[in-house]
Amino acid sequence: MKIEGVMVPVVTPFAQDGQIDYPALAALLAHQLEAGVSGIVACGTTGEYYALSQAERRELMAFIAREVGDKALLVAGVNDTHSAGSVAKALEAKELGYRALMLAPPIYCLPEQDEIIGHYQTVSREAGMPIIMYNFPARSGVEIGIEAIKVLARDPNIVGIKESSGDFTRAVTLLNLGLKDFEVVCGSDDQGADYLFWGARAWIGGGANYLAGDHVKMIEAAKAGDWQQVRGIMARILPVLQNMESGGYNQKAKLGCGHIGHPVGPVRAPLYPVSRQDEDDFLALLAQVLN
Repeated sequence: MKIEGVMVPVVTPFAQDGQIDYPALAALLAHQLEAGVSGIVACGTTGEYYALSQAERRELMAFIAREVGDKALLVAGVNDTHSAGSVAKALEAKELGYRALMLAPPIYCLPEQDEIIGHYQTVSREAGMPIIMYNFPARSGVEIGIEAIKVLARDPNIVGIKESSGDFTRAVTLLNLGLKDFEVVCGSDDQGADYLFWGARAWIGGGANYLAGDHVKMIEAAKAGDWQQVRGIMARILPVLQNMESGGYNQKAKLGCGHIGHPVGPVRAPLYPVSRQDEDDFLALLAQVLN
């Protein structure tokens, strides 16, 4: 499986009563698909997977699978605190029709590199599905080392890595390893143009929830070698993405959706809404981008 294009880690809308707002989610997914995204990631970090009950998660995954169908690649986030948990989530996703997985190292337990390798190999063996590894040490507490990536890239089910470390030197190293049938996916919103310049052709970013069209245009421009257009789009949307990356990421993803006419409600506890000043600053930047 070749991983390419813009894949949206879709937010999970919540209604005023705190329940998942499925009509809002359907409208948002339709908007993203119309913009030309190549994939939808369900239950990613931006989707607040950590705040969902097991029953909510299954219902949400099933709904997204029905809405998206074969219009885009269905990717399931299957993070957990232990390998058996990720395997169970992967098998559930497979049953629901998902075609690929996104998986970080187990959170909180701080596994060593050989244990990280074993974790991915276990999920690969038990689920038998394409896996996009997810390197986000700020959240998982550990980094998937370069040598571990070289080992894991030999597994035919492990098809890429979403790189969200923010360390672009590391990203360039990965992009220049020349690993066969293995994609380095941009996972840092504010580095999209940099990844594209160095050869990446896949982007999983929360900003695509509300700037899907711009993300898609950047990918297409990079494929065509139109670096002036890539630079122009990135220069325009960069202030918004930098603001989003600076704090309140999930909250701002939802604010952005509301601003483009797709209100998706608040984040769930323990997260709070951003301050009124931060909200105003973010939306003012977004308004400038969209004018």
